Amino acid sequence: MILKKIFLKLFFWITIIQPLVFPAFSAAQEPVEIFTLEQTIDSAIKVNLGLKSSKEETAAAVALKKAQRTRFFPTFSASYKYDRMDASASVGGIELVPEEEYAFVTSFSQPIFTGFSLLRQYDIAELGLDTAKVKEQLRRQDIILDAKNAYFQLLQTQKLYNIAKQTVVQISSQKEVADNFYQVGMSPLNDLLQAQVELANAKQELIVAKNNMDNAESNFNTLLRRPIDTSVNIKDILDYAAFEETLDYCFSEAEEKRLEIKIVDLEIEMAGKTLQLAKKDYYPSIDLKGSYFRYGTEWDVNGGSGIYDPSGWSIAAMAKWNFWEWGRTSYGVKEKRSRLSQAELRKKQIVDNIRLEVKNAYLRTQQAEQAIITIEKAIEQAKENYRINQERYKEQVATQTDVLIAQTLLTRTMTNYYNALYAFKISKATLYRAMGQEVVE
Repeated sequence: MILKKIFLKLFFWITIIQPLVFPAFSAAQEPVEIFTLEQTIDSAIKVNLGLKSSKEETAAAVALKKAQRTRFFPTFSASYKYDRMDASASVGGIELVPEEEYAFVTSFSQPIFTGFSLLRQYDIAELGLDTAKVKEQLRRQDIILDAKNAYFQLLQTQKLYNIAKQTVVQISSQKEVADNFYQVGMSPLNDLLQAQVELANAKQELIVAKNNMDNAESNFNTLLRRPIDTSVNIKDILDYAAFEETLDYCFSEAEEKRLEIKIVDLEIEMAGKTLQLAKKDYYPSIDLKGSYFRYGTEWDVNGGSGIYDPSGWSIAAMAKWNFWEWGRTSYGVKEKRSRLSQAELRKKQIVDNIRLEVKNAYLRTQQAEQAIITIEKAIEQAKENYRINQERYKEQVATQTDVLIAQTLLTRTMTNYYNALYAFKISKATLYRAMGQEVVE
């Protein structure tokens, strides 16, 4: 009987009370999503509003090209008109103008020759579509670089935060040792005070490192359009692959693949088409027009009194040429020729800027890589130096200053290493972007 009561109480606790008291327990067990670099890039591409806007720009360019194509085809129109006079007009009892008149007219207009303007306008619309597509790809490359920067900056701030936290733990431990030595008269008060000051400084640096990490998480969440305070868990990347290509290779790749060069090439071609379009008024325009009409005194436009030609059709070819406009056309051509020259000069400037951008990114990458190689050798030395000075201080053959100097050296070495590591990854990502390559690493 007692066992039965215990079982019932236990069952009641598990099924009723426990879910009410600890409602978040099961939620806390849910796995937290861990972002890889590839997942970060894919997510950023999917949610980026700038890229969506670029896609809309491409859709608009497609519609504009299709609309421009329709100008090659004939235009059809229809009109229905009702006229009422104050009185009818008649002579000798014959009604010449009816009091009420209805008219229905259908017509078409087909351009035959427009000084090549329709063809040039279609070419310009087609080039506009090509430009929109390239700009969409360009925006994608910018998003990839932004995602890499956010990812590596977050890893960097996480590492620096962990170093700062570990520094606080180590100095706190050293302060306890100094305090114990001071209490038993084995070390002066100055050692304890020095440890306390260093601990206060380390705690302040920990606060700064925590704020930097929080800001990096906010930037990461903003890029992925997540709630800004959402916790972030990303996969660590500690390995790195050296960049072994030459600077000349980077220049060659950039000149071949940079989308900005493709865009300015399209702009130059578009400026050339616009120049040709400006010359259209040097030629006459020829249109073919036709119409079919019906007139009547009733709504069904079927003739009547005073209507002498109730229906009929006409067709005409019309040529028009403005042969004198006080130089307006020639001035317009000169203006478009200058626009073409501007586009060509802009290409040269863009190529120069790209080469400078590539070289800067290349040198930063090389510098960061050399720093990694140099600092890697010093890490174990700094750790061993700190360990030895701790032991020597415990044996009272080293001073508190020696330990704190060793601690500062270790912290600075680890900080420099992770700064160099992620500076290398960011510089390398920037270099790939400067070469126009979409490389994920």
